[in-house]
Amino acid sequence: MLENREGQRVPNVTFRTRQHNQWVDVTTDDLFKGKTVVVFSLPGAFTPTCSSSHVPRFNELAPVFFKHGVDDILCLSVNDTFVMNEWAVDQKAEHVRFIPDGNGDFSAGMGMLVDKENLGFGKRSWRYSMLVRDGVIEKMFIEPNVEGDPYEVSDADTMLDWLAPNAVKPHSVMLFSRRTCPFCARAKGMLHDAGMAFDEILVGEQVNLRALRAATGSESVPQVFIDGQLIGGSDKLAEWIAAR
Repeated sequence: MLENREGQRVPNVTFRTRQHNQWVDVTTDDLFKGKTVVVFSLPGAFTPTCSSSHVPRFNELAPVFFKHGVDDILCLSVNDTFVMNEWAVDQKAEHVRFIPDGNGDFSAGMGMLVDKENLGFGKRSWRYSMLVRDGVIEKMFIEPNVEGDPYEVSDADTMLDWLAPNAVKPHSVMLFSRRTCPFCARAKGMLHDAGMAFDEILVGEQVNLRALRAATGSESVPQVFIDGQLIGGSDKLAEWIAAR
């Protein structure tokens, strides 16, 4: 049974980390004392859901968390520090601190160390998130104890909705463009000026014209999507921004 430990202190653990080619011991107090911290724990570095959804969304929403009183966001997994460091580089998650629970001591202390031997993983952490204030667990979101690797309640949006129900979340923006396209440069400039982060897909390099046509019904660039809705080219984007 996975126990909800709200109201209890986090386990007293020393994490063995590697920083700038040196071994650095990081204690529970170093991470939590006098701070408001969001922790999300997951089964393993470089695994699909963890890499495609769990880490990226916490990193994307981190500035909103910080605006609402969170000091740090920690990603914890039962992996060694070398693996976690490389995963941090791969994820480009500059707002998230990756914590190696190499021996599973913290996960065991939380009652979240589970058997994943059927996958060849050995002992790993169950997926959960929590808000910790000065070392005391205020809120936990624990995935249901069912087969597989459920991902329903430990996500960043669920935590933020609980912490700050009226928080304004950033728009999800994606832009099809070409390197030498002046209209694409205009669209990117407008997005930058509006403070809107975006992901860029280069036509002719990352995708071909057929993919652009299939996604947008057009062969021209730029093509901008906001929150899953096709806005269109730079003129349409200017209209959308003006109407905000």
